[in-house]
Amino acid sequence: MPSIPARNHRRDRPSTSPRFEATETGKRPRHHPQGLSAHGRTKRPGSSVRARATSTGPIGVCSRRRGQLLACLAAALASTQAVQASAPPASEASDSSPRIAQWRAATEQLVARERLPGLSVAVMQDGSLLWSEGFGFANLEHQVPTTPQTKFRVGSVSKALTSAAIGALVESGQLDLDESIRTYVPEYPDKGFPITTRQLAGHLSGIPHYQGEDIVNQVRYRDVIHALDKFKDRPLLFEPGTDYAYSSFGWNLIAAVVQRAAEEPFLRFMQESVFEPASMDHTIADHYDLIIPHRTAFYGISNGVARNAPAVDNSDVWAGGGFLSTSEDLVRFGHAMLSGMVVDEETLNLLFTSQKTSSGKETGYGLGWQEEQIRGHAVVGHGGSHVGATADLLLVPDQFLIVAALTNAGSSGMSELTREIVTQLLP
Repeated sequence: MPSIPARNHRRDRPSTSPRFEATETGKRPRHHPQGLSAHGRTKRPGSSVRARATSTGPIGVCSRRRGQLLACLAAALASTQAVQASAPPASEASDSSPRIAQWRAATEQLVARERLPGLSVAVMQDGSLLWSEGFGFANLEHQVPTTPQTKFRVGSVSKALTSAAIGALVESGQLDLDESIRTYVPEYPDKGFPITTRQLAGHLSGIPHYQGEDIVNQVRYRDVIHALDKFKDRPLLFEPGTDYAYSSFGWNLIAAVVQRAAEEPFLRFMQESVFEPASMDHTIADHYDLIIPHRTAFYGISNGVARNAPAVDNSDVWAGGGFLSTSEDLVRFGHAMLSGMVVDEETLNLLFTSQKTSSGKETGYGLGWQEEQIRGHAVVGHGGSHVGATADLLLVPDQFLIVAALTNAGSSGMSELTREIVTQLLP
């Protein structure tokens, strides 16, 4: 079980929104977002990226003469085909710290090695934002640079976010983790064994995980209760509590439990009980049909070439994998959890502590949090992947250290990056 230091880091809500300086046509925009610190605002290391598309691009300088126009169009097409090859480097360095230079180099290597379109990373310790930077493109077609404001799908990191809502309901006495979930959601059929919220949150319920055809959902579900129709009639894999099997469907059922226990819509409760207390102003459900500022485009990488990921309706997976966020919001979330801004210390230990099967076998998974050790320190966190996105979030409670990284494509190297950064910061 991770050790949670008895420290009080409750602070007024900070503002960390990036801003742009006005630039001349064709010049490089610079991002100067403001960071958290114990004393208010501090300047964050540089986050500028090259904005390659300008009004003086190939078509902008074309005349209306036919021959010149055709030549310009051909040049524009060639420029479009070269988007990935000309992806911007990491932001200009405004911080000379060798440590940040190492992190930046490791991130650039990952982006280049896996041909990732865009990536965002943030590091926070003791409430101070040590580093936050965007790399590459949020949108390849329009050459929109990734910035700290860019919103990515966080995939199964949504489970960690939802765990905070579970904790809040436990603290208020509205949710009993060991009560049958049918007490709250009778729409879920009787499977012959009682299933509890504790079992759902720890992947001990026996409810199966997604199959391939489940992932790219095209059905609009009215709410989290109706979304149960997708899997509620599937048989259990085993008697609840007897084994461990990762299940996002189990977490989608948790969304229904939270909604009924809170007596308000799941997404509204997440906003009020988790996102607002944690100052997560850039975290939102990934409604595909809404105009969401700074939402990235999503990609799949095949043989080193990026292609648009398929459209997906996430109304079936809110709690299990349906949120958008920024890397900065995720480290704010981690800080808020460790600082008692969302749940108290006793509840935090409950969420972080590994569960056991009925035979006493440790699972390494608490209630929405995975456990591990890095250099002798207890670490909790969660990885995530969803259509066109990969995410990783790590917390080191005894160091009040949080690292988050997000990308807009499938990636096998995100967890390696976050662990490399954590390792360098540990004593």
